[in-house]
Amino acid sequence: MNLQQLKYLCAVVDHGLNVSDAAAALFTSQPGISKQIRQLEDELGLTVFVRQGKRLTCLTPAGEIVVATARRALREIANLKRVADEFRGEDSGTLSIATTHTQARYVLPKVLREFATRYPKVKVVLHQGNPMQVAEQTARGDVDLGIATEALADFPELVTLPCYEWNRVVIMPRRHPLAKVRPLTLEALAKFPIVTYDFSFTGRSAINAAFAAKGLEPNVVLTALDSDVIKTYVDLGMGVGIIAQMAYDPARDAQFEKLDADHLFAPSTTRLGLRHGVFLRGYVYAFIALFAPKYDRQAVDSALAGRA
Repeated sequence: MNLQQLKYLCAVVDHGLNVSDAAAALFTSQPGISKQIRQLEDELGLTVFVRQGKRLTCLTPAGEIVVATARRALREIANLKRVADEFRGEDSGTLSIATTHTQARYVLPKVLREFATRYPKVKVVLHQGNPMQVAEQTARGDVDLGIATEALADFPELVTLPCYEWNRVVIMPRRHPLAKVRPLTLEALAKFPIVTYDFSFTGRSAINAAFAAKGLEPNVVLTALDSDVIKTYVDLGMGVGIIAQMAYDPARDAQFEKLDADHLFAPSTTRLGLRHGVFLRGYVYAFIALFAPKYDRQAVDSALAGRA
């Protein structure tokens, strides 16, 4: 048994039991992966996958346990490498973050600017995606941490730290008839075409729930994956936009009328996700404290240990 076999095994599972896709992702050959998995099964004396011909269809009950154990083993090996990196050089390395466009564009710049000042030798890599992609990347260990509003709390492999609450604003071109409605109501909002986030994004469920509670059906004419695209189509007159508070900049968005919508929608919580059992380098703790000051090293360690 070797680490390569464990990596191949997990990669096949992560790619939906498609050996070809796993081989492409690992820059190796399909026969090579199949051979290594067969050798692992022979050494363990059990069958990991149910097969139909050459196709893998599902994991056996024993296979489920083997894969879970292999993942733990690979995490611990990764932890050993992080421990070595930490003691060789505490102020250098790579910090990889999975997050959404809204966080990357409107929240993280200030944090990362301060982080870069303190840790100039640390390379920061941002992976942008929807909340489910952020959670999946974090759970797989592709990144050091994930930041999103949805999905992270649904993954049992992750420890999630609630960081801050936020709500929404409604934007529209100047002199739009909705701008005269004070206070803004959902009934008034439902009379106009709406441009907002995709269903998988940035607290969209809170928007849907608010309209449903009033028995209203919002006229959503266009959905987008990020706030800047929403603003573009609002500027074109396609509808009024519902965006996150932090995505509105009074200086850059002066062409829009902005109405607060705190009273219309339930607040959403942005969370930071970490894998259970992960060893964090010192600069990862520093980033977390910059992003959410209430989480010092002790608070993070307590959460990872299940004491929070």
